[in-house]
Amino acid sequence: MTKNTLKIALSAIALSLMASTASFATDTPIYGSQLMTNQERIEHRNKLRAAKTAEEREQVRLQHHEQMQVRAKEQGVTLPDTPPAQGGGQGRGMGPGGGMGGMGPGGGMGPGRNR
Repeated sequence: MTKNTLKIALSAIALSLMASTASFATDTPIYGSQLMTNQERIEHRNKLRAAKTAEEREQVRLQHHEQMQVRAKEQGVTLPDTPPAQGGGQGRGMGPGGGMGGMGPGGGMGPGRNR
């Protein structure tokens, strides 16, 4: 492999990793996000990522839920009483079923695909 080919390959890998990280950072819904700044959303996600156990992540979520309830009351905004259900470590905050919108077995890919 030439140096240029190697540079291009490494650049492509780096870009794809950055894109997947950015996608993860924006795909997960945050309770009360409409009341938060972009920086606060980033900091909240960083806290969740830094939590070492499911219990720690749940504590971060509960604390955040309480803070958003207080902020909503101060601003005269109504938020749901309960935060969105989390997937218990299944990745990207998806609950049972893998996030396919309740499409049932097969994940909605249709016959003949992904074989």
